[in-house]
Amino acid sequence: MTQKLLLTALISVLGLSAAQLASADAPVFGEYKDWRVLGVSHRLDKKFVRSILGNDIAIEAARKGKTAPWPDGAIIAKLSWKEQTHANWPNAVVPGEFAGAEAMIKDSKKYAATGGWGFGHWEGDKLVMNDADKTATCFACHAPMKDSDYVYTVPSLR
Repeated sequence: MTQKLLLTALISVLGLSAAQLASADAPVFGEYKDWRVLGVSHRLDKKFVRSILGNDIAIEAARKGKTAPWPDGAIIAKLSWKEQTHANWPNAVVPGEFAGAEAMIKDSKKYAATGGWGFGHWEGDKLVMNDADKTATCFACHAPMKDSDYVYTVPSLR
């Protein structure tokens, strides 16, 4: 999967048109390939390894320890792969088949009903989230993290 295709999918999931991306009040995506690693995770329940990326706003906030709350405009994207044992190193878990992508966009006014975050989810070639029910599901999962501004990611940049 190319980075351009993934970015296009994330934009579609989040309901943003090219015109909205160009507008002054839309989140700035920039070049997806230029986003940096914010953290990593290994979901034991789903058997996923994830790379958590951030746009410039998210990276700067994490570096400065300004994530309580995260600033408006911060975008956190999680790229997930099914876990796989390394062929030549059986004790190592490495990314296998691409499993999907998730994104959160911080806009405290637009997404006030969901803790200031907009949620998007995309798997393989199928859009699985772009509606109120899915957003409610994501927000319910993130609700226990209210004291961390609804974010599970532990930035590795501090």
